[in-house]
Amino acid sequence: MQLRVYNTLTRKKEELIPIKAGQVGIYSCGPTVYKYAHIGNLRAYIFMDELRRVLEYDGMKVKSVMNITDVGHLVSDADDGEDKMEKSAHETGKTPLEIAAFYTEQFMKDIDALNIKRPTVCPKATDNIPEMIAIVQALLDKGYAYETEDGIYFSVEKFPSYGRLSGINLEEQRHGARVEVNDFKRHPVDFALWKKAAPNHLQQWDSPWGRGFPGWHIECTAMSKKYLGETFDIHTGGVDHIPIHHENEIAQAECWLGHKAVNYWMHSEFMLIDGGKMSKSLGNTYTVDDIVARGYKPVEFRYFCLNVHYRQKINFTWDGLAAAKTAYDKLCTQLWAHKNSDVATDVEVLEDFQKKYEAAINDDLNVPLALGVLWSLVKLPKSKDVYKLALQFDKVFALDLDKVKANEQAQIDIPDNVKALAEKRLAARREKNWAESDRLREEIAQCGFAVKDTADGYELVQK
Repeated sequence: MQLRVYNTLTRKKEELIPIKAGQVGIYSCGPTVYKYAHIGNLRAYIFMDELRRVLEYDGMKVKSVMNITDVGHLVSDADDGEDKMEKSAHETGKTPLEIAAFYTEQFMKDIDALNIKRPTVCPKATDNIPEMIAIVQALLDKGYAYETEDGIYFSVEKFPSYGRLSGINLEEQRHGARVEVNDFKRHPVDFALWKKAAPNHLQQWDSPWGRGFPGWHIECTAMSKKYLGETFDIHTGGVDHIPIHHENEIAQAECWLGHKAVNYWMHSEFMLIDGGKMSKSLGNTYTVDDIVARGYKPVEFRYFCLNVHYRQKINFTWDGLAAAKTAYDKLCTQLWAHKNSDVATDVEVLEDFQKKYEAAINDDLNVPLALGVLWSLVKLPKSKDVYKLALQFDKVFALDLDKVKANEQAQIDIPDNVKALAEKRLAARREKNWAESDRLREEIAQCGFAVKDTADGYELVQK
């Protein structure tokens, strides 16, 4: 089945046609490793993982590249303010190298906990400085960049199609509509390719323009081309990357190369918290460790995220996560019953569910709809065939459905006398003997269990 994805650049769904048949290259903007990643950041990596898993489910070989930003990302995301790594170093008294190593390790632990596959390649910005300097020099030689007192800047007016990703209007920007004027820039939207460093700056390298460090945007262009080639298939990130970071990547890459650099741009929407903005600067963020401290499993947070399409905002609340946990536990309980059944399910029925599932995931990663297909599947009469198909679906969901024994409710040892009472009650209900049904429900309750009616019978739950 052909995967269709929403391309931010063209603002429409398109068939994903890889440059090389059967192979897909993906570059994903990775973390700036100066603090813990919060759950809003991690939603973007869950989306990245879902994309990869759908491609692999469809039989594609995926090369996934995700950078580690350990220099050059300024506080403003543009060219103003302190370097985030430098700022963290001053606050903690540690070196940027120590900070980057610690938070990179923590990030990897977080994505492991969320069942996010580690990228094929995970390059660090500081390991690729020569490649960045070479691109900056090429842009200077071609007349797309210029040198000032504080660095090397890209001239956006030299790239006529600047703004086609975000819809930015350069004329509005010239008049200071949304960007503060930097006296060194020829145009307010011009961006730094290389910043000249003050003597006390903690991270700096030799360059043809003196000691300094790379601009944030040039890092991704250098690393994506190094590991995926001059033109690659997909570039992912959060919607916050669209107006500055990714717009700038397109400009510098296409001017440097002389041709299109990326075929599909895909972006995940924001995660809100209690209906408002979530950000480190506002101090209202939560981490994976915070979720675990509240008694939730990381996979339950993943389940929470999968219920909303990646291109829609998702509102995080603790009540919402609690509801997701309840639903996930029920799903595991249902699957446990299927796993322990020896009954077969009609092949045509299973094929119909599989077709619906594959149609959903291949329609711009409509994972919420695919989850709905799974829920309909598990409501079928108990069958190990259903369980096996659910595990196949879980290749994309990554919800540990093969570990349903870990679900405490699923492992409850229900006494034979309670099972017998439940069977008698089911027979009474089929005979529409409601008085007897109610009496047996009460007797079951006195044994410490609750009986819940389902489409194919009943479910016993310990009270």
